[in-house]
This record gives sequence, structure tokens and C-alpha cells, in this order.
Amino acid sequence: MPLENNSSENRRPLKVRGVGLVNQFAKWLSQKSITPNHISLLSIVFAAFAAAYLFAVPYYVGMTQLGLYLLAALFIQGRLLCNLFDGLVAIEGGKSTASGELFNDIPDRISDPLIIIAAGYSIVCVGYGDILGWCGALLAVLTAYVRTLAVSIGAPANFTGPMAKQHRMALLTVACVLSAVEQWIWQHDFVMLAALVLLNLGAAITTWRRAALAYRFLENK
Repeated sequence: MPLENNSSENRRPLKVRGVGLVNQFAKWLSQKSITPNHISLLSIVFAAFAAAYLFAVPYYVGMTQLGLYLLAALFIQGRLLCNLFDGLVAIEGGKSTASGELFNDIPDRISDPLIIIAAGYSIVCVGYGDILGWCGALLAVLTAYVRTLAVSIGAPANFTGPMAKQHRMALLTVACVLSAVEQWIWQHDFVMLAALVLLNLGAAITTWRRAALAYRFLENK
């Protein structure tokens, strides 16, 4: 993350940053030859694994399918932990770099679509799961685009939801766990379908809301 963007208003507000164990681990990481950019890039690897497990879901049955859902949930959380620790190591660990914002933002624009599109292809109960996945991925990128565009023209950084990044990943994590249970008991995947419908609607609202708030701020500036 860049030196000029170290102010708290330019960071996503996360209560977990105040957890002692989290800060201790971030401090340990900052003492190693690991840069925030390395951690940011690692988030793509976690997302790719999560996506691979979701893509594989329709090709397996039984306990293997359950395992794929649970592994996807685990790697989605791993991706989020990378997003948490790259910022902590950069700012609290004093390892900010001039190019850090590129590594802070671009991996997210790759990771989000990977996971959301894969979630769409994991659905077999309807024939439009892939469309939901692609639309969700586009809207996820659009929420971030509106936020960064607003900042670039003088509006404050806005991480509001209802379907910001952490909300999307939390939704898909829960959907993966519940889908494993659903497959085990009923052999359905309606949970993932409902999750993607909710993700699309929430991301559309988030995009509109961020744009509207930026518009009001700029017009009243």
C-alpha cells in the first residue's frame, strides 16, 4: 500500500484489525522478508484454489463433493486473510511502498471474479448459474470501480455495502458450507443459487449507492 494512502479514511474499516492475536501475527510477518505485495499476490492463489474446487463440484458426488465445498470455503477465507494482512504489514508494519496500491487493488479485481464465476458454474439445479456468476463478477468489479473513480475525482473513499467485498466473500463462504450440508441431506444446490441471486442484487444496490453518495458529495462540495 502506498505511503500517501495510509490515512484511515482510505482503508476499509475492519474491526478485526483491533484483535490482539491478529496484530501479533501481522507484527511477526512484518519482521520476515515478506512484503505486503507478496501477500496481496498470494490472495490470487487462494482465490484460484477456491475457484478450482467450485468448478469441480458438478463433476463429483457424495463426500468428495462435500469436501470440495468445504475446501472452497476455507480458501475463500484464506483469500480474505491475505487482504487483511497485506494492509497490516504495509501500514502497521511500516512496509508501505509507492506501488503498493496497485498490488492492493488489482489482485482483488482478479480474485473476486474467479470465485464468483466459479460459484455460478457450480450450480446444476438451473441452466443459468453461469450467467449469474458472470453478472455477479461484473457487478463486483463495478462496485470497486465506482469507489476508486469517486476517490479520483475528489469524493471520499466509500466502502459501504450492502454487498462490499467482505460481505460477498462472507456470503459465499456461508453458501459453500450450507451447500455441503444441502448436498449431503437433499442432493440439491439451491443454497448457492440463492446466494448468487442475493449477491447480484446486493452488488447492484451497492454500486448505485456508492455512485449516489459520491454524486451528492461532489455536487454539494
